[in-house]
Amino acid sequence: MLDDNTKTQVRAYLEKLVTPIEVVATLDEGKSAQEMRGLLEDLAGLSDKLSMRFDGSDARHPSFSVGAVGEAPRIRFAGIPMGHEFTSLILALLQSGGYPPKVEAEMITRIKGLKGPLAFETYVSLDCHNCPDVIQALNLMAVLNPGITSTMIDGSLFRAEVEAKNVLAVPMVFLNGEHFGQGRSSLEEILAKVGPGDTAGMAAKLDAKAPFDVLVVGGGPAGAAAAIYAARKGIRTGVVAERFGGQVLDTLAIENFISVTHTEGPRLASALEEHVKEYGVDIMNMQRVESLVPGEKIHEVKMAGGGSLKAKNIILATGARWREMNVPGENHYRGKGVAYCPHCDGPLFKGKRVAVIGGGNSGVEAAIDLAGIVSHVTLLEFADTLRADAVLQEKLASLPNVTIIKSALSTEVSGDGNKVNGLVYTDRTTNQSHKLELEGIFVQIGLLPNTDFLKGTLNLTKYGEIEIDPKCHTSVPGVFAAGDCTTVPYKQIIIAMGEGAKASLSAFDHLIRTSTA
Repeated sequence: MLDDNTKTQVRAYLEKLVTPIEVVATLDEGKSAQEMRGLLEDLAGLSDKLSMRFDGSDARHPSFSVGAVGEAPRIRFAGIPMGHEFTSLILALLQSGGYPPKVEAEMITRIKGLKGPLAFETYVSLDCHNCPDVIQALNLMAVLNPGITSTMIDGSLFRAEVEAKNVLAVPMVFLNGEHFGQGRSSLEEILAKVGPGDTAGMAAKLDAKAPFDVLVVGGGPAGAAAAIYAARKGIRTGVVAERFGGQVLDTLAIENFISVTHTEGPRLASALEEHVKEYGVDIMNMQRVESLVPGEKIHEVKMAGGGSLKAKNIILATGARWREMNVPGENHYRGKGVAYCPHCDGPLFKGKRVAVIGGGNSGVEAAIDLAGIVSHVTLLEFADTLRADAVLQEKLASLPNVTIIKSALSTEVSGDGNKVNGLVYTDRTTNQSHKLELEGIFVQIGLLPNTDFLKGTLNLTKYGEIEIDPKCHTSVPGVFAAGDCTTVPYKQIIIAMGEGAKASLSAFDHLIRTSTA
């Protein structure tokens, strides 16, 4: 199951086990069960602290549990954790065997203080790049707290459960049998939801911080670059972000980041955060900005959860989010057939009929990917021509199970109350309304800047983008902006990084020219 190179790497990891652990498998006669047995037998031969049993009695099979010897196991994998989930398996083995997690002491205390029983079940796709973060967070919670259990369930392997629970987006988490949440979530986000922290205390901590020389709002590529360039100048720098990494966290393959032939969004986001931390930048994560209050010398940023931060210079790098159709039914059926990530959620629609909204590169790429999974794809484009690159259009046109509809205005998402069953659109050339019978809708129609909180504070375009000059100045002195939230053309990671660096250099120039200290 594992090649020699992988075995060598895993053996080195398992040398870090402190205490013995045991894996107990529940198998059947199926092909997947035999593959699971092969994986587990390979692992068993890589450490004398890892023992293996095949006499489990779990209701789900094939599956296996991981736990310290002598303790009831609290981590389970229903399915074969390969692909993106292989790292989740290795971490589960290490942490169950006493290897200390790289988590702040405050977080560990919060986890240990949670009152159980808390039984988490998470449905995943092995192609999903967002799922591992959720699995690894919940597994860590299970390791640290005996009242918590975590089970990963491969949705493609346990189809009956997926259908019964109407799982149409991954990761989807259930807690004690009830829907808990879906989509990418960090450990901090999960803890905030299951056991709210000291909100008043956090607000007081923010209020108590001295004014920064430069405060960056946003933790994506532009924000990270801005923070690094500011900190390297030796000035007091802070980053406040709703989630460090931003939209990059939701990006699968990145192949146009110069000098790096291939990487993935979560990996790049992690590298950005580690780089920023190298310079001692004060990172305040899980904080949503509510408003910006410009001042003559000091600007204030107020948080939605209470408290505020002050700075001599502000760099806005809030990025953008997926644009929605804004039609009846879209919000109701979000995660129930309406999806925005074909890589993550596509496998859940195997053999079904789906639509892709949008004829740009992302829409056509999504349609091509989905065509290999679903029974039929209908791509709808508002304009009378597709906007994707010619090579992508040629590939799309060659696929036998794809229909392309142009001049189509989507008007409604229909469903039975629990899941999507159709899409209504208007033919813009005839003004006639039509309905497509389908089970899934993937929306790929571009981005919206995250600037709602800035309305009335500084100049925005009619599209909500922050107006900037060539040096990233906004209409407010001492407030700069960079990346996808601005008027800079071409929303690309590498461009956002360059703009972040430029904004930081401009902010430093402004600081030294206006400072009286």
